[in-house]
Amino acid sequence: MSPQNSQDEISLIVGIGASAGGLDAFSELLSHLPTDTGMGFVLVQHLAPEQESLLRELLARTTQMPVKTAENGMRVEANHVYVVPPNAKMTIAEGRLQLAVCDQSHRSIKTIDLFFESLATDQKNKAIAIVLSGSNNDGAIGVKAIHAEGGIVFAQERTTAECDVLPPLTAWAV
Repeated sequence: MSPQNSQDEISLIVGIGASAGGLDAFSELLSHLPTDTGMGFVLVQHLAPEQESLLRELLARTTQMPVKTAENGMRVEANHVYVVPPNAKMTIAEGRLQLAVCDQSHRSIKTIDLFFESLATDQKNKAIAIVLSGSNNDGAIGVKAIHAEGGIVFAQERTTAECDVLPPLTAWAV
């Protein structure tokens, strides 16, 4: 294997979920990451379906890693950041992002759980879940799935979250 190929090889996929108040936390996290971790970063944020998202552009200012809007079938690459587009729910299979229209008539759709559960199934112990600010317990089921597969789970401290409606600590028990 040539050095170029080994550099592009992905070691872990990191799913990062947030709802209200997620931009500052995303930015803070990305600004402290080296650009050569070998990991791919997938950001799942609750977005209003009718509002254009500037998340990609804003995050691109905080990291030297390429920041891309996720597209259906896109392979997650090492040292890249992917953001979910508005009005979409996202999963991952065989290292490729899968997008579908998010039916907003079902307000109970937990897009972070959906992605985390698919990440656990797809990547097993090579998955990392990070939950930043959150609501509606979105992420609680997904982190359990990641943990059950041997992956690693992190959650932002409630006291540091811009929106402190993180699920109750009992929801995170893994």
